[in-house]
Amino acid sequence: MALDRWIALVFVAFCCVYGYAAFFTMDHLLPPFMQRNPVWPSTFPKMLAVAGVAVGLIVLLGVEGNKSEAEPSATDINYRNLGQYKVGQAAVLLGLMVAYALLLRPAGFLLATTGFLVAGSTVLGERKFHIMIPVALLATLGVWYLVQEVLGIFLRPFPFFLGN
Repeated sequence: MALDRWIALVFVAFCCVYGYAAFFTMDHLLPPFMQRNPVWPSTFPKMLAVAGVAVGLIVLLGVEGNKSEAEPSATDINYRNLGQYKVGQAAVLLGLMVAYALLLRPAGFLLATTGFLVAGSTVLGERKFHIMIPVALLATLGVWYLVQEVLGIFLRPFPFFLGN
């Protein structure tokens, strides 16, 4: 089986687990006044799970089109040449995402997000720190302002030891 079908199989399995959680474990804790609403908090996850399973099955079953197996195109993933892909960068970015999620509360939104943006762009190859740091700061401040002031959702801007 081709690499894209293996990835589709893992994707379908993930969507099935996600769908099980969305359909069977999220709704029983809703308060009674929300159980009569037409849209529940689990509505979007349910739609994502169904769409993910459908798209994954399309790729898994090979319905997306007739490809000639003789000559792969330049855009296809070639599992024989996985060493040519930048798997290390992808792994470091995933590690940065996990670190960002873990540091978001203790370090505060401004520090964690700016650090993630600077570190992520450094991993991707940007070396102009005199441009990168101000852009990351402006983007972080802009998102914080929109979420905090415009939407009215509290987002801790500073580390916990500096107070609220």
